[in-house]
Amino acid sequence: MLHYRPMHAASLPSDRHAPIAGEPILDLHGIGKSFPGVRALHDVSLSVGRGEVLALVGENGAGKSTLMRIIAGILPPDAGEIRLNGRVVELASPRDATALGVALIHQEISILDNLDIASNIFLGREPLSAAGGFGGGLLRRAGWLDGRRMRGEAGQWLRRVGLSSSPLTPVSELSLGQKQLVEIARALSIGARILLMDEPTSSLSAADAERLFDLIGELRDGGVSVLYISHRLGEVQRVADRVAVLRDGKNAGELTGGDIRPEAIIARMVGRELASFGHRSSAQQDRVRLRVSELRLALRPGISLSLELRAGEIVGVAGLVGAGRSRMARALVGLEPVAGGRVLVDGVDRRIDGPRAAVAAGVVLVPEDRKAQGLVLDMSVRENLTLPRMGQLSRVGLIDRRREKRESQAACERLGVRTPSIEQATRLLSGGNQQKVALGKWLDMRPAVLILDEPTRGVDVGARAEIYRLIDALLAEGAAVLMISSEMEEILGMSDRVLVMHEGRIAGALARREADEESIMRLATGQVGRGA
Repeated sequence: MLHYRPMHAASLPSDRHAPIAGEPILDLHGIGKSFPGVRALHDVSLSVGRGEVLALVGENGAGKSTLMRIIAGILPPDAGEIRLNGRVVELASPRDATALGVALIHQEISILDNLDIASNIFLGREPLSAAGGFGGGLLRRAGWLDGRRMRGEAGQWLRRVGLSSSPLTPVSELSLGQKQLVEIARALSIGARILLMDEPTSSLSAADAERLFDLIGELRDGGVSVLYISHRLGEVQRVADRVAVLRDGKNAGELTGGDIRPEAIIARMVGRELASFGHRSSAQQDRVRLRVSELRLALRPGISLSLELRAGEIVGVAGLVGAGRSRMARALVGLEPVAGGRVLVDGVDRRIDGPRAAVAAGVVLVPEDRKAQGLVLDMSVRENLTLPRMGQLSRVGLIDRRREKRESQAACERLGVRTPSIEQATRLLSGGNQQKVALGKWLDMRPAVLILDEPTRGVDVGARAEIYRLIDALLAEGAAVLMISSEMEEILGMSDRVLVMHEGRIAGALARREADEESIMRLATGQVGRGA
């Protein structure tokens, strides 16, 4: 079986921050919310003190993100009461919440690629020109934006979150992790007194996450309250003054001070004991499933990639944000143009010039951004699970609907997908269940090589264990797995070998016995490489 050791926070504070005494700044009582076929929240109550970091944890589908969206004015509650600063409020829109000092950082990136960074930070509240002298009043009446002020203030917020990009940089040129930092900068820029963070570190490097933790401490010391969702229990232990647990849409207890331990959190989250976590046992064989020789990326002249994967093996790919890990994965399935090199699958030379050719060769990718690239959200669970196999499920151009339903229902049971029906729209599933669908749709294809880009991003410990079980079954059948992850302990706990990337190149390879955090970070930051 595959097991995972949860993160343990480094440099934990020696004592807990004491929240500012007095009436809670945010108080929820009896909150309820239902969707078609799903009761997301039932009689949920919690409060957040001034200058307090409250972590909200629970399995995928426990109702955490729904509760955040209610506080942010995106969804109306069906029942219950919300008090801000002791006053009952009705948050009919995000604008209402923002006006009351509430800012939400979404788990999924919500900034606009077609604008630059400064325009995203000030979107909807752009400062107008206050030019004096001739034409000044005319400029203001005409609605001319004060670009100099936007750039100057945006630069201050970017420096605060540790992003060195120019405010004029188009967001389309940023990595996913950098986009997340822009979203954090935007939320901080409105002067919020209550900051809602939904998986804010899910796309961040270790260094960026550390900067965020420092920011949270600064905000807390300044009296800002933070409601923090994360599946990374080490960082919950690191930043939280108090932890509130949801299970199946209901309150499942709270933890404070020294009681905030991963084991105690998990017990309340899942209501059961999980297997002890540790390194997986290797199923590696001698058979080479994938060999890549001098693969040259068209958009990165002068850079080539070489690697090989063996049957039953997980090769982890580590590196800092922007190191080129996702670009390499996309090149291997024909989504990134290449200028030369060879790709051999099971010893056969393959010309992979697009996803169709990759699938035909037995190489598939579960992408990092499951919503934009891995799933068709408006399709049902049934349709997503069977989408890659339409040819197998068809006769003379007609889909065998009975077989499709039977096999998708069996797949849901095998994958552990929690859904009221296989006809449920995939967008209504929790993040963990969406990830299982994104992975599961390829498993019945029996690929030779499975490439996973951040496979457990935004996934709780229970769903994580189920995903590892599915990977384990595929490895036992002789597949090879290339796994990109930003979580150091996932890389160390799951990999037979680790490839480390730096500035688009594979800087070195480490066998399991050699791999540790120091060795990986040395290679990731461009120090002398080693091969394994």
